[in-house]
Amino acid sequence: MDKLIKIGTRESQLAVWQATHVQQLLSKNGYPSELIYIKSEGDLDLQTPLYEMGVQGIFTKSLDTALLNNTIDIAVHSMKDVPTQLATGIIQSAVLKRASYKDIFVFKDPSVVAEWKLSEDSLITKLETAGIIATSSIRRKAQWLNRYPNHTIENLRGNVNTRLRKVQENNWKGAIFAAAGLERIALRPENSVDLNWMLPAPAQGAIMVVCRENDDIGLNACNAFNDSETAMCTKIERDFLRTLLGGCSTPISALAQVIDGQIFFKGNILSVDGMEKVDIEKNIPLNNSDYAGISAANELLQMGADKIVNAIQDAK
Repeated sequence: MDKLIKIGTRESQLAVWQATHVQQLLSKNGYPSELIYIKSEGDLDLQTPLYEMGVQGIFTKSLDTALLNNTIDIAVHSMKDVPTQLATGIIQSAVLKRASYKDIFVFKDPSVVAEWKLSEDSLITKLETAGIIATSSIRRKAQWLNRYPNHTIENLRGNVNTRLRKVQENNWKGAIFAAAGLERIALRPENSVDLNWMLPAPAQGAIMVVCRENDDIGLNACNAFNDSETAMCTKIERDFLRTLLGGCSTPISALAQVIDGQIFFKGNILSVDGMEKVDIEKNIPLNNSDYAGISAANELLQMGADKIVNAIQDAK
């Protein structure tokens, strides 16, 4: 294969890991490639909370532009950062096999985790009291406040290395991270626990590769490592998000998993302050997956989610 495929990536350690992983997959199939580093708007403004920036594709727009002007041939993204409607001229070329979809809590005090391993009640006792928790995600903020309404949420921006450092520098009980991001670059601290009760962002833990819609080489090269099960599940989750008119500034969560030959789906929407919550669980036959996310979202709207959606839109 003579064509050198130019892979666009952000410059963070995690983004480079993801792009390098795609580069290795391309190499296995005989496609030479190189990494092209591009800054995103989300990387340049590290102070404003993501949910206040109110821009879908805050981490993908610069890569979209580079793709459309032929600076790069493919772009690699954390799939949860990608708008549900791709830019005109850009198509999904592959979804990699999903890593952990879970959120984790990193404690400032390492001794708390030792207690957690002995008793969940001891952790809950510590967290029930008022304290400060850090996250830049409106989804995590809403779910946390729904469970721990006495807590205060502070903004946490920066790459994973910066955010881990800030946990130790500030007077917080701890901060919420995506497990996959820390585990991929071997930075998950011992003083962390899975938040099994927290429903993830749609497509959390998955990596998406996109290319130009008229680029058969890029499309065929990436299709070779597309994971069909992950692609199906993340499509359901993202359809659910899009039908609820959600984006990065909306506290919507979704998870689809194939279990015992069926799709098990869980989704929810919360008010920004965490006081209101509407959720849904469904078992879906594999042959009914095409519109499963849309159907689940419409059911949720009929259950009262429309009031939460309208209140969030009115507040913007």
